[in-house]
Parts: sequence; structure tokens; C-alpha cells
Amino acid sequence: MHPSVKVLILTGLSGAGKSVALQSLEDLGYFCIDNLPPALIPKLGELVLQSDGKVSKVALVCDLRARAFDKELFEAVKELEERHQQLACQVLYLEADDETLVNRYKETRRRHPLAPDGRITEGISKERKKLEEIRGRADWIINTSKMKPSELKAMITERFTDSDTRRLHIHVISFGFKHGMPIDADLVFDVRFLPNPHYVESLRPLTGKNQEVYDYVMKWPVTQQFVEKLTDMVDFLLPHFEKEGKQQVVIAIGCTGGQHRSVSIAELLYRHLQQNDSVVVTHRDCAKER
Repeated sequence: MHPSVKVLILTGLSGAGKSVALQSLEDLGYFCIDNLPPALIPKLGELVLQSDGKVSKVALVCDLRARAFDKELFEAVKELEERHQQLACQVLYLEADDETLVNRYKETRRRHPLAPDGRITEGISKERKKLEEIRGRADWIINTSKMKPSELKAMITERFTDSDTRRLHIHVISFGFKHGMPIDADLVFDVRFLPNPHYVESLRPLTGKNQEVYDYVMKWPVTQQFVEKLTDMVDFLLPHFEKEGKQQVVIAIGCTGGQHRSVSIAELLYRHLQQNDSVVVTHRDCAKER
């Protein structure tokens, strides 16, 4: 018996946000296929089951770009469920009100697929009629009329993230400004204002990973005040990042050379966040100065 595989069929009105939803699902680890003809869905189910567990989550976008879409999709979903009971198949349907869809089409200057030479409203009306049956079969219906793309992404993330992978991935990086800032940093903290162990001869060849340097950096009142504010800010921000749908946050701590102060603060922040099992620390420039 093959393990259960999740198959999420993403459909709905043109302009309702399927591209944003598919990108969000891809970020969640789904194997994503856009514009798959409905007739190929059952065959895809067979291929997925033959992957021996390598593919456990699949998201398919099926819409009016496929011919005979409306009838074939409904039949393909039924066939998939009947032939492959190991597959957990769900349908996600996205829609929006006419005014929102018209505005989105005008902003992108696109033509509606069902009204290439006519009014957008006519195409929307025809599309709603064609999708009535599959909408009635949908497990999830999301109206995106009042949603920003970030809000739709957050909702997709909330509904379709597995409980064991829901936690935010945090990467703490120490670096030296003279070697350049990390280009992937979400948060950057400059600690060049802290007392510098570089000017203590016995500490100069060491790094913030050595206890002597760490103790030197941490002993100053200004460091203690900064650490209190830093950890408080990070503790405040991370849940909001996660709620917004971010999967990873990179926190960069920088000093002049990336050897002493930034390493010490990065180590402290890493220890502070260790209750989150998805946190790692990297000292990018620690060895360069040595």
C-alpha cells in the first residue's frame, strides 16, 4: 500500500489569484503543475503513486485554457478518486466579484479567455456558468475580492501547511560590513557601536565563539541594553512574519570584520531562539580575518 498522497486541484475564475496561490503552494513543498489538461489528471495520479513516496504533495492548476475544461475536470476528479484511493484529492476554488475581476483585467490589459473580442463582463458571466458544477464539488472556496496578494498567500499558507512543517525557518548570520552585507537578509542589525575586542591584544586573534571574547562583548551595560531590545524586537516580529506567510527569515548581525562582536551577538540570538527547532547560525566572515 502506497502512503497517502495529497492532490490539490486549483481552479476558479480567471483573475481570481490562481498564480499567487500556486506560488504559495510551491513554497510549501507542493509539486506544482500549471495548465494541466483534465484528461491527464488520472494518469498523473498513477505516476505519483509510482514515485515510492518521493512525491507526497501535488498541486494542479486546471482552468479554461484547457478545451472542454468544465466537463472534463469534473469527470477527471471523480475518476481520480475512484481509481486511486491512496490519493487524498481536494479541490480549491478561487473566485472574486465582477467589479474586482474587471479592475484586475484592466490593470493587466489582458483579454478574458471567453470574451477575446467582447466585454470583460460577458466573459466573466460565461465563465461562472461553466464552472458551476466544479464549484459545487469544491472542498475550499476562497473569495479574493478584498484580498491583497500577501493576504491570499497567508491564507493558503495557514490552510495547507502541514502541522509538522508549519514553523518558521530562521537563519542567523554574522558578517563583516567590510566584506559586504548578505543580500538575502530580512533583518540587519549593526553592532559596530559596541566595544571592540579587536583592540585588546589577547583577544584579537580569537572570535566571538571563544568564551573570552563573548564575555568581553557581553559585559558592557550598552551591550546588555542592546541585547534586551534586540531579543524583544525579534520575539515580536517572528510571529508576525509567520502569520504573513513567510517560510524563512534571515537575521544578519554585522560588525566591522565579522569576527568578534557580530559573532558574539549572533551566538546569543541563536541560543535565545533555540526553542524553535528550525533555527541555524552561520558565521560568514569569521575565518576571513584570521
